[in-house]
Amino acid sequence: MTPAERLEALFDTESISSLLNSNEDALRERDLSAGYYVPAQTFGNLVPQLQPGRKWLQDRGFSFQFAYKEESLANTGGGLTKGMSYAHELTLTTRFDLGKLIGWNGWMLHAVMMERAGREVSYDHVGEHRILLSEVYSLSGHMAAHLADIYLEKALLQNKVNINIGRITLTHTYATSVLLCTFMIQCSAPVALKSQAGWSVYPKASWGGTVRVRPTRDLILTTGVYASGPLTSNPSGWAWGSEQHTGVMLPIELGWEPFFGREKLPGHYKIGFGHDTTRYDDIIGSVPSAYRNVASVHEDRPRDTFYFEADQMVYRKGGDHQMAGGYLLAGYIHNTPSVSIWSDQVYFGASLLGILPYRPFDRFGVMYSYYQISNRMTEGQRLNQMAGLSLGSFVNGPQTHAATLEAYYGIPVVPGLVIQPVFEYIMRPGETSVIPNAILGGIKVLAAL
Repeated sequence: MTPAERLEALFDTESISSLLNSNEDALRERDLSAGYYVPAQTFGNLVPQLQPGRKWLQDRGFSFQFAYKEESLANTGGGLTKGMSYAHELTLTTRFDLGKLIGWNGWMLHAVMMERAGREVSYDHVGEHRILLSEVYSLSGHMAAHLADIYLEKALLQNKVNINIGRITLTHTYATSVLLCTFMIQCSAPVALKSQAGWSVYPKASWGGTVRVRPTRDLILTTGVYASGPLTSNPSGWAWGSEQHTGVMLPIELGWEPFFGREKLPGHYKIGFGHDTTRYDDIIGSVPSAYRNVASVHEDRPRDTFYFEADQMVYRKGGDHQMAGGYLLAGYIHNTPSVSIWSDQVYFGASLLGILPYRPFDRFGVMYSYYQISNRMTEGQRLNQMAGLSLGSFVNGPQTHAATLEAYYGIPVVPGLVIQPVFEYIMRPGETSVIPNAILGGIKVLAAL
């Protein structure tokens, strides 16, 4: 468990949870271990024979995890064409305890390297170019060793303050959860957030730092300052000198983490805001001269993002940690419409453990999500269409909205290996009614060495 997961409260009291009665509020009995941000999907390692060596290294200050993730999706109906696309990810996650290694007590160095390869089924067969239906398709293309995160972590004031400094992926810190990353489309954060420049997403990382504090036992406050730039800048992760920076991202997130009743059912309720100081052009684009009396181009402006995310365990099964049970989850994201492709997104779903008899560790997930294109973009495309001008590559008409439905069934085969059949249904591919709704099926494989 990292220092961030052991974060102690500044004040030994409760905030919102104090409004609950004693039968509902399990925090009144004792603090409960988190276990929510651990990579719990694979439940162990494929090669347990390495454990003595792992323990020897860990005792001396070094720990690691090597993982493989594969996603194969086939478009079986609708979309553009029938066919399958494959993508995979190899990830080496390392942690150096600098106290044990060089005497810097309390300091940890984290580094993540990734290899991603394959093709994106959204582009190849569906005709969707704004929503990635396969999560591990890379921003960087085929890269043998992409440097993602590399940052220092330090616990201060008897672990009441946690800081991270370095190159950090924002969407693995803000607006994310283990539950979201059991899905393909919404991992590691909802599409309307992670597709915006400034909100870096794996394998993209940003220079900056985060501060975490737990004001009371049931609240966590996270904020920071990061460099903002295009998601495709520095595609290898190593060319820091050539990386383009356009402004500063200022995110802040407040999380309420109650535990309800005798079963100690955890909930995670987050409200967040991000201000990107980059000056973005009006998403309406160039207004044809014949229609400039109808619509005008706004001045460039910064982008604000607001989000609310919630998940609540509704039953407990198979243990006392935070992944041992079934959850309901929902969220809403809003971006400044004049400078954002997606103005809004709403999602809701469930992640349920052990719903079949004699399969206590299988997990079933289902999620519906609705995506709203900015009305400024729609208006610009409509005016260009009326003027007989091109709407751009892969745009079949004025784009308005789309929706996706995703379902999976995760099967732990052996410790360290999960096989996950996946079903996806995308409504209005390309955000118009031109391309037929697409039906996809496939498989996701998770393996940890």
